[in-house]
Amino acid sequence: MPNYWAGSRLDLYISPDAAGGRRSGLESALRAAIRQGRLPAGTLLPSTRGLARELGFSRGTVSAAYDQLVEEGYLTTRPGSGTSVAEAPRRAQAPAPRAPAPATSPHDLRPGRPDVSAFPTRAWLASTRRVLAHARPEVFGAGDPQGRIELREALSGYLGRTRGVITTPDRIVITSGYYQGLGLLSGVLAADGTRTAAVEDPGHNAFRDVVRRAGLTVLALPVDAHGARVETLTRRAGAAFLTPSHQYPTGVPLRPGRRQALVAWARSTGGLIVEDDYDGEYRYDRQPVGALQGVAPDQVVYCGTASKTLGPALRLAWMVLPPHLVRPVTLAKERSDLYTETLGQLVLADLITTHAYDRHIRAARLRYRRRRELLLDRLAAVSGLTAHGVPAGLHTLVTLAPGGPTEDRLLARCARHGVALRGLTELHHDPAGRPRGLLVGFAAPSERAYPAALDALSAALAPDGPV
Repeated sequence: MPNYWAGSRLDLYISPDAAGGRRSGLESALRAAIRQGRLPAGTLLPSTRGLARELGFSRGTVSAAYDQLVEEGYLTTRPGSGTSVAEAPRRAQAPAPRAPAPATSPHDLRPGRPDVSAFPTRAWLASTRRVLAHARPEVFGAGDPQGRIELREALSGYLGRTRGVITTPDRIVITSGYYQGLGLLSGVLAADGTRTAAVEDPGHNAFRDVVRRAGLTVLALPVDAHGARVETLTRRAGAAFLTPSHQYPTGVPLRPGRRQALVAWARSTGGLIVEDDYDGEYRYDRQPVGALQGVAPDQVVYCGTASKTLGPALRLAWMVLPPHLVRPVTLAKERSDLYTETLGQLVLADLITTHAYDRHIRAARLRYRRRRELLLDRLAAVSGLTAHGVPAGLHTLVTLAPGGPTEDRLLARCARHGVALRGLTELHHDPAGRPRGLLVGFAAPSERAYPAALDALSAALAPDGPV
């Protein structure tokens, strides 16, 4: 007889087959639930009285079944704590073989990853309590595809104050990460007749692929020591995707003359500039370079994210759009996944309006500045390596001297030392004949783990290290 039982606040479906006796059927049902993983180790079972009442069995029958499974090693009992699934129950048959889990590097120095161990848990909890204490019933219903007005209002003020963005809440669309926003925008542009888009070379290969999958032909926009070479843009490109404040991966800002030339290109050709401000909060030697959008709000789509400031698991990002793109992008968002999760938006809005978000970023900026300096000291001690980029962001680009170890060899060395990095080669549109290098992140490890990560990196990059 199938039953749902709710002992110890746990709802679980169980279906004892009483054909061979109630006790035997209950024992078999519990064994099967444990073997199949539906009752994981440590799960507290209901009392014998409670389960007997739910199943319509005698308490003695349930007690006898529990005792038998304790003897077999499936269950364990502790005075005052009840009966629970044993931590290492014996199995009547070996579990199905599993593929080995992929190896992970103990020292994560990949670029673009924040220190999630420093997530502002207390502030997030405080904001969550305030949000829930004052939440209207509508908060738990269907959301707005454009995003909660509370977050859009908070972002409108915050982005103007900290990044020089010119906007109003009605021009902001909230997305589930920059990746989604980029796909939505690229799809809208392709549907509206845009055929080609210029994308920085080198640049983020995953984002380049998103633009391609939307149906746009990708043109390489070369990057040098002064940022994207915007003089190579022509009328052929209907849009240009850039990281002007801190170019990814070279780490250089777009020089002022080129910023002006880029805006002039957009105004004269009708082209659209898509500004990815992926880590604009992190400049360590001076005030961050203001967003390009503030110079030409009708020609620039400004894209920001909480992934680098709080953590990518939140899936919260935003686009500030020229007026003519707000409606089509919002419709694309609605058709994609209806709307972004609501409570996270409200909590982030509270963090921003109470300035807890600012305090968290300032603290992170101090930590990351110190870590970057420690990393540069280690890299300076290794011959044949050259660090690039202004003091900003969450990573440093390191290029390799001719005749020294290759990119592949250094990546292999790092892997043997348990260090995860990223190579430069895959970020070029066409790697043939292009510079090789390493992207070294300095944000992901916790404060406690960072020194060991630097030690492992130094050992891997040492000229006399294993090849």
